[in-house]
Amino acid sequence: MPSSSFGASLATPKLNVAIDTGNPFLNVTVDGFLKIGTVAATKSLAEDAYYVIKGGNFSGRKIEHSLKKMCKEGAYWGTVAGMYVGMEYGMERIRGTHDWKNAMLGGALTGALISAASNKNKDNIVIDAIAGGAIATASTFLNYLI
Repeated sequence: MPSSSFGASLATPKLNVAIDTGNPFLNVTVDGFLKIGTVAATKSLAEDAYYVIKGGNFSGRKIEHSLKKMCKEGAYWGTVAGMYVGMEYGMERIRGTHDWKNAMLGGALTGALISAASNKNKDNIVIDAIAGGAIATASTFLNYLI
């Protein structure tokens, strides 16, 4: 009896940009900032393009607003990512081990710092720290599964 099989591979394109500042901590922080900042700016561009197409009006004012929003979103999320990656790297260096606890601590510290910088009250800072630690830990566990 004849048989057949099908094999396929799906790989995401990778673009690695290496920026050497001479300091490993700064290298991972800048790398995180650039990667996630670019993603956030692209997301903002896609959202605005959708609304321009949906609304049918295209003006210089909308372009200016879109560019400002792209820069703001890219800078904000790039800063958050850079802080998180830097915190996680710092935890790894301090603790001398590479495990999920670095992600948890890095996420918690990043959540607390971003929340405190946003002038939130104490309860929100604690909640954001817990959320940051939980999200970072869950992400690390999911990476271990894949």
